[in-house]
Amino acid sequence: MNILLAPDKFKGSMSALEVCNSIVKGLKKNNSNLNILSCPMADGGEGSLEIINHYLKLNPVQLTVNDPLFRPIKSTYYLSKKNAYIQMSSASGLILLKKEERNCMLTSSYGTGELILDSLKKGARSINLFIGGSATNDGGIGLASALGYRFFDSSGSLINPIGKYLSSIDKIDKSQLLFNPEEVEVKVVCDVNNPLYGKNGAAHVYASQKGASLIEIDQLNEGLINLASKLIQYDFPAIAKVPGAGAAGGVGGGAIAFLNAKLASGIQTFIDLTQLETLIKECDLVITGEGKLDSQTLQGKVVSGVCSLAKKHKKEIIGICGEAEKNVSNKLGFKKVYTILDRTNSVKEAIEKTDEYLADICIEILANEFKNKF
Repeated sequence: MNILLAPDKFKGSMSALEVCNSIVKGLKKNNSNLNILSCPMADGGEGSLEIINHYLKLNPVQLTVNDPLFRPIKSTYYLSKKNAYIQMSSASGLILLKKEERNCMLTSSYGTGELILDSLKKGARSINLFIGGSATNDGGIGLASALGYRFFDSSGSLINPIGKYLSSIDKIDKSQLLFNPEEVEVKVVCDVNNPLYGKNGAAHVYASQKGASLIEIDQLNEGLINLASKLIQYDFPAIAKVPGAGAAGGVGGGAIAFLNAKLASGIQTFIDLTQLETLIKECDLVITGEGKLDSQTLQGKVVSGVCSLAKKHKKEIIGICGEAEKNVSNKLGFKKVYTILDRTNSVKEAIEKTDEYLADICIEILANEFKNKF
């Protein structure tokens, strides 16, 4: 039997690569004759750059940039000839902040713009920007400021490019740009389809996770409305209703406006990169999973994409995850989903001992699910 492993990361516990290695170890330990192919996946969120580098073997570039609160931090992106691969979360990510520091009224995507600028100075002409896991809700004005755009209020004062001041933007100036948008091709890879503002927009859906109060969420939403209006006034594209414009606190839309970027489906990008559909056609069983199987899984995430292709080619699918909502697993067409939290009531223990629990699950899969096939 040919088994294909195509998991996402287990957030806060294991990368997708580590999940694959753990499952391979667990299965092989109990049946060394299995033919297992690992295909770690991502969807544009955190961990995407690690997966890209796993397949493409890129050259790392490290530099000091500003973190979401304008503190110096070491960050890394990757280059291959004239192609740059940049993970927003490595400079502007929620993971860089302590819980008490999270406040997307005060955070900025400026550091991500610094990564982009450095790649351009080093000759990049094609930029792949992965924008999951951000700590920001600044509509991309931080990123844009690092590239030479300037934002002024009605009194003519230069605005600090953070979410708090989106509503104060009165003028957008591009007379001092540090790059030519027409000379670079930018692809923004994201894993959500939210519009810029509104009840399904950046602020109302994601800002609470980034430290915003209910009042601040309304303020941020109004700020994004103002930004969209000013962009049109100053001859930038209309971005408000573009699917994905609300990704990463509006960086999706900001990248369209300030970088002339194209938005790309995160999961489809990795399906193409890994030639996943071909691998699924050639296997007998697909195993996929993530930390938590919930309603967000259905919104263009790794597991949803893998399951869709597996069902298309009539392959059996087994799920392995930290925890799972039953109605979601049913919709995805799993034969069975194995969860770590069925084996412990402690989330802390589940995270700390993921490797051990995955080993137990592998034994159960071999013994109970596919005994006759192996």
